Amino acid sequence: MKNIYNFTQGDLGNYLLENNDKKYRADQIYEFLYKKRVKSFDEMINIGKKTIELLKNDFSMFKIKLILKQEDVNVKKYLFELIDGQRIESVLMIHDYGISICISSQVGCNMGCKFCESGRLKKVRNLEPYEMVEQILYIEEDIKKRITHIVIMGIGEPFDNYDNVMNFIKIVNNPKGIDIGSRHITISTCGIIPGIEKFINEPGQVNLAISLHAPNDKLREKIMPIAKVYKLNDLMDTIKKYIEKTNRRVTFEYIMLKDINDSKENAQELAKLLKGINCYVNLIPYNETENIEFRRTNNKDIMSFYDVLKKNKVNVTIRKEFGSKVDAACGQLRANQMIGG
Repeated sequence: MKNIYNFTQGDLGNYLLENNDKKYRADQIYEFLYKKRVKSFDEMINIGKKTIELLKNDFSMFKIKLILKQEDVNVKKYLFELIDGQRIESVLMIHDYGISICISSQVGCNMGCKFCESGRLKKVRNLEPYEMVEQILYIEEDIKKRITHIVIMGIGEPFDNYDNVMNFIKIVNNPKGIDIGSRHITISTCGIIPGIEKFINEPGQVNLAISLHAPNDKLREKIMPIAKVYKLNDLMDTIKKYIEKTNRRVTFEYIMLKDINDSKENAQELAKLLKGINCYVNLIPYNETENIEFRRTNNKDIMSFYDVLKKNKVNVTIRKEFGSKVDAACGQLRANQMIGG
């Protein structure tokens, strides 16, 4: 049975037409699902019995199940179980500009980044749109507040699940759906060039972030196996095409790994790589885990790295840290539960 939260408004309208119903009812159904947040089709009181029976016969309204929630100041981390028993994570962060959620797009990840907990547990399958939508619906119900920003940066590589992620964005961006503006949605990729090339031609103004983490191919290949497939020069050429076509600024994510990619020389090389590109760099203090040998760069060296970029006129920020009392690394909560029970 199909899940109703899998359908864009357009797809739902076409489904109704194919079943000899009125296309405009898709607007009404969307309002019940995303504005009134009904729990059953029977609560859609003004749609008509024929349509209600059609929906009940063809669709489910399954919701993901909460397994564990960890909380700290301005952060909540959720471990969810899906209908097939697989588990994913979402992270809620309260910022001064609003409330953001970092969602998963896959169960596991095949990118194999050496510093990442998600990569230790290989990809099992892609998430369907409803499984991404329901992360938002559950958390909004839990906090009794509206989420204002979405980052598709949790477990998984979004461009390895391209079509489902794009349909998810259509649902959450739809004014009759969850209604989160495209400028408040960010997709993060480790550099899947074919995915970026497709994304260039997508409508809307969804933000693009690149998990870069190294200023040259040799170093990047040591910590990110995908770099052996997609070289930095080709990646940067694609980014330049993206900026030229969309006139959108790109974010480069850069995890600070002690004695790996955090020297002043690395910073100089990064500044040279990004010269003339409309972008900013987000320096990320590494979340250490007991399962991976990488260590966090100390604050002094992070600031030295930051200063080199600033002096070279690179827009740069240092990501605010959240949640010392939660399993903060991407995939860490899921991995610990699977390994430790």
